[in-house]
Amino acid sequence: MEKLLTIDHVSMTFGGLKALDDISFDIHQGEIVGLIGPNGAGKTTLFNCLTQFYKDYEGTFTLHGDTPVDLRDLKVTEVIDAGLARTFQNIELIPDLSILDNLLIGAHRSFKDSFAEELLKFPRALKEEKRLKEKADRVLDILGLQAIKDLYVKGQPYGILKRVEIARTLMSDPKLIILDEPAAGLNDVETDQLEQIIQLIQKELHVTLLIIEHDMGFVMNVCDRVCAINFGQFIAIDTPQKIQQNPAVQEAYLGRDDDA
Repeated sequence: MEKLLTIDHVSMTFGGLKALDDISFDIHQGEIVGLIGPNGAGKTTLFNCLTQFYKDYEGTFTLHGDTPVDLRDLKVTEVIDAGLARTFQNIELIPDLSILDNLLIGAHRSFKDSFAEELLKFPRALKEEKRLKEKADRVLDILGLQAIKDLYVKGQPYGILKRVEIARTLMSDPKLIILDEPAAGLNDVETDQLEQIIQLIQKELHVTLLIIEHDMGFVMNVCDRVCAINFGQFIAIDTPQKIQQNPAVQEAYLGRDDDA
């Protein structure tokens, strides 16, 4: 497998507190990687550094491709153009627009026509609108949203909103989707559906995914590899089965039994 992202010796300090301490690992094209650790382990801090919300970190994030990109050189608003898309713990959708329109907004950076062409409905603008709607239809099919695409986001069940948010990220043609606790707040049925959807995204759209998640069953079912960190330090990255058996990971989650 070819490398897609290299995280190389990344550290981050807040007021003397080391939130990340020399984190290094690779993500390969086409795989699903889970990032796990107890509360306060540094998972969200790592995401915020990766997506350039935080700039004062040490180390590098390199996105590989024809020309490798050091993500530090990009502004937050440019990260999506490089091929990284992200969801947040708090859903950020426009409730008074339809599900389809929320997806089309997610594709706005890929519009190939000018504002004037769009406003005046020039032939190129109509062609671009058709292209994006066809793209949205494919995404809606994969995520099981086609039948409700014209309904308003407002009032939709929480599980549907989670799917719409993931669907919107797919409209930006990402190389890597970063999901921040996608299963949080979902019931068992919705979680099972989300597992299937993420695996379909990987299979049908060939997108790589990096996932923070506290639901260990979800992580172990859906991920190809799992990276465990604790107190900002790297513990291990391996298959779900080996991570579960790793003594250092078990200690991070369960604590040390000094009487053992």
